[in-house]
Amino acid sequence: MEMDKIMIFMVVLGSVIQYGGAQKVHVVGDNICWSIPPSNDAYSNWASLNIFKVGDILEFDFKSGEHNVVEVSRDSFETCTTNIAINTPITNGPARLTLNSTGDHFYICSFETHCKLGQKLAIIVVSDATPPSGPNNSCTPPSPPASRASPTPSPSVPS
Repeated sequence: MEMDKIMIFMVVLGSVIQYGGAQKVHVVGDNICWSIPPSNDAYSNWASLNIFKVGDILEFDFKSGEHNVVEVSRDSFETCTTNIAINTPITNGPARLTLNSTGDHFYICSFETHCKLGQKLAIIVVSDATPPSGPNNSCTPPSPPASRASPTPSPSVPS
């Protein structure tokens, strides 16, 4: 009976470790958090430095009442409108969103002109599955060293 409890504990612990290690929390914008950025490309530059996988978490760190975050369609992202919102705006910060599906995801702040000032984020979410590692066939083996031809011996002439 005691052995069964230990086995169940080990299985649960293994699952927690595996799940916990699989997800990553991305603090959007890192040190600028979720705010009006210093440049319009700040969030696209930040996104290009990260890999987003299903199960990862986006953390939008902002002060409630000053910003919000809403997931929108590509068209709404490009025009900075919430005409085609995928969810209702999250107004309490910091907000944590779990990435549940692959593909393109678009987020904006719908406060006043914040989006037009660059407070918007576009990311691509990839599958959490990692391909099995195998031999790397893209490497070309090094060429053998060039053989140096020995000089042809001169014929011996008897003296």
